Amino acid sequence: MLRLLGDLTQVRYVELLDGEPQAQGEAYLVEVFSDSHQATILANHSLYLNVASFDYLELRSTGQSRTQFDLVQDNRCLRLIPLNSPLAGRSSDPITDESLESMLVQVISAKLDAQIDDMDEWEGG
Repeated sequence: MLRLLGDLTQVRYVELLDGEPQAQGEAYLVEVFSDSHQATILANHSLYLNVASFDYLELRSTGQSRTQFDLVQDNRCLRLIPLNSPLAGRSSDPITDESLESMLVQVISAKLDAQIDDMDEWEGG
């Protein structure tokens, strides 16, 4: 549950009791954790989600190439519907041989510079 929910950032939530909506809105998922001594907290459009508050997680397709997350405990369900894609903001540019070579040259150069500085200090220079 932690891994699946950890990618979520902004969600639409619906709190269901016996299948009937009790509350709904939008929130930022600030933290996902598991602690048997704390509660899930939703305040000021911020959601602190304790997976230990729920018995299990159901994944459902929304039909729009998205998945909704139903966190269930007894007759209560917290439905989370992602408002953004986990791919948003991630670079889609593949690492090319040239960019990899450039990164390696920079790392090796920095390492050599550090070794030269160490030698200068050791020689008293």
